[in-house]
Amino acid sequence: MRIETKLFLYLVGFFVPVTLIYGFWSKWEPIGTTALTLSALLFALTGFYLWMTGKKLPLRPEDNAGGEIEDAEGNYGYFVASSWTPLWLAGSGAIMFAGLAVGWWLFIIGAFVGIVAVCLWVFESFSGEYSI
Repeated sequence: MRIETKLFLYLVGFFVPVTLIYGFWSKWEPIGTTALTLSALLFALTGFYLWMTGKKLPLRPEDNAGGEIEDAEGNYGYFVASSWTPLWLAGSGAIMFAGLAVGWWLFIIGAFVGIVAVCLWVFESFSGEYSI
């Protein structure tokens, strides 16, 4: 997790000076300065979490500079071969966002479609052709 930690901490090193430059340039305009400050804090929080988690876990093959490609072979988890459920989830999200602009009745319809799609996605590995 060293690479991920460095990535997020480098972004903290980018956002802190950008926040200070923007603050001085805009005479500490509250919205932009707050957004940039919160961005820096978000990257710092994520980098700190990855750093602490990386200290507790053993080195991954990606973290070994002298590692070989075959060091990372093996099972990465179980994935359903093909599924239409993410399409239904994306459609329900689009309906819900459109409902925010059009009316709450459309948002509620999208929410019901989304609840059904989430249930289908959770239980699709327990039935049918790809059951485990």
